[in-house]
Amino acid sequence: MANRANQARRGLRIGAVGYLNAKPLVWRLASLLPEARISVDLPSRLADGLACGRLDVALVPSIETVRRSDWVVVSDACVACDGPVRSVKLVGFCPVERIRRLAVDEGSRTSAALARIVLAHRYGVVPEICTFPIGAAVEDCQAEGVVVIGDRAMRLDTGRFHFVWDLGQLWRQWTGLPFVFAMWTARAGFDAAGLADVFSTARDQGVARIEQIARDESGRLGMGTADCLAYLTLNLRYRLGRRERRGLEAFAQLATQLGLVTGKS
Repeated sequence: MANRANQARRGLRIGAVGYLNAKPLVWRLASLLPEARISVDLPSRLADGLACGRLDVALVPSIETVRRSDWVVVSDACVACDGPVRSVKLVGFCPVERIRRLAVDEGSRTSAALARIVLAHRYGVVPEICTFPIGAAVEDCQAEGVVVIGDRAMRLDTGRFHFVWDLGQLWRQWTGLPFVFAMWTARAGFDAAGLADVFSTARDQGVARIEQIARDESGRLGMGTADCLAYLTLNLRYRLGRRERRGLEAFAQLATQLGLVTGKS
């Protein structure tokens, strides 16, 4: 088993996310896997890298693990919430029933799918989908609704919108379950033997130093350290447990019913 683990780690290509919500998972990863090549990108691009074989393991949107039965979740480390998440928002420039176009964050796939599920199943709204580019101002978007994720969702000026919904909170109120946004996943055919413990250990060490992470990241984000710490400890969960798996199953069922599993639309 040790030889298989060493072989899996030699030249390992890992895709990580740079958002604050993933920092406890990746903060110690380079130290634990010094022989690996770690690249940081948007969650959607990491999924593309895994699909084309450019990456071996990546922290990919959970919708992609639903779509790809040949991909394998390799760790119980994840990014999830069990209530308000703060960094995944659906904003509207008009009442929800009048949304005809939905702009989804370029970096998002799971959050985009979640927004579409909420709109369709709870409000009977099935909008046209367009892309909301990284770097674009939410206020300049021409769509009636916008999905905003990550650090820029936390810095959003909410005063200009008809409504601002926290999608983690909506999901919890609706289903009573946590929502899983991303998981460590291996591409088809890759032997990830021995890596589960590494990712779990990285998570545990990151969580143990979460106050330091909050201090380090607060300046970069223009947030107070206390606010960063509250987000990391109160809004997020990092373990894929029984309730999180039930939430993932419910998400997969609803996404399938809406036809979101067969493609990337």
